[in-house]
Amino acid sequence: MKKTGFTLLFLLLLTTAAFAQFEEPEIRKVEYNERAQFQQRFAEISWTGQGLYNPTTIDRIPTIELRSRLQAVFGSPTQTIADLINNNFRPGKAIQFEYWFIIDGEMPLMILDLDGPFENGLVYVGASRYIDMMPQVKRTLNRLLMGEEGNPAEFTDYFFSPERDQWYLVQYKDGEFTREMVSRPRF
Repeated sequence: MKKTGFTLLFLLLLTTAAFAQFEEPEIRKVEYNERAQFQQRFAEISWTGQGLYNPTTIDRIPTIELRSRLQAVFGSPTQTIADLINNNFRPGKAIQFEYWFIIDGEMPLMILDLDGPFENGLVYVGASRYIDMMPQVKRTLNRLLMGEEGNPAEFTDYFFSPERDQWYLVQYKDGEFTREMVSRPRF
C-alpha cells in the first residue's frame, strides 16, 4: 500500500514538472525608454543563439513580413537604425530593427534584423543560462506571429545596406510591402 502511494505521488510530481516545462512563457517587450535599464540589468549576460536554431515557420518567411507581424503583436521596435545613426554609427551596425524582450521576468531575448528587408527570418539571441527555455520561447513567438494576432500591421523603417552602400525606405502600407531606394534620411 505504501509503495502504491509513493508511486502515485512520484507520477503526480513527474507529470506536474513535465507540464511546467511546456507552459507558455510570458513575453514582455522592452520599450524604447527602457533600453538603458535592460542593458544595465543584463550587462553580464553571456549571449547565444543556441536553442533558437530549430526552424519554424517564422524562419522561412520574408523579414519584411515578420517586421509587420511583430508590429501587430508587440508594437514598434525597441530600437531602429534611426536610434543608432547619431550614436557612433558604423555600417557594420546596420540593422533595420531590434525587438528586446524579457521572458518570464528574468530571461533577456533580442530579435534582430541584420540583413534588412532582403532575406527571410531573423536573428535570435538569449542568455546562455536559459538555453533549455529557448525552444519553447521560439515556438510561442511563432504561434503569436503566425496567428490571428500577427496579421500584418503598417510600419515604416529605414535600412542601410553596407554591401550596396544604399539607404532604403521599408514599409507595409495599404496592404503592400515596399523597399524603395532613398537618399540618406535626416534623423
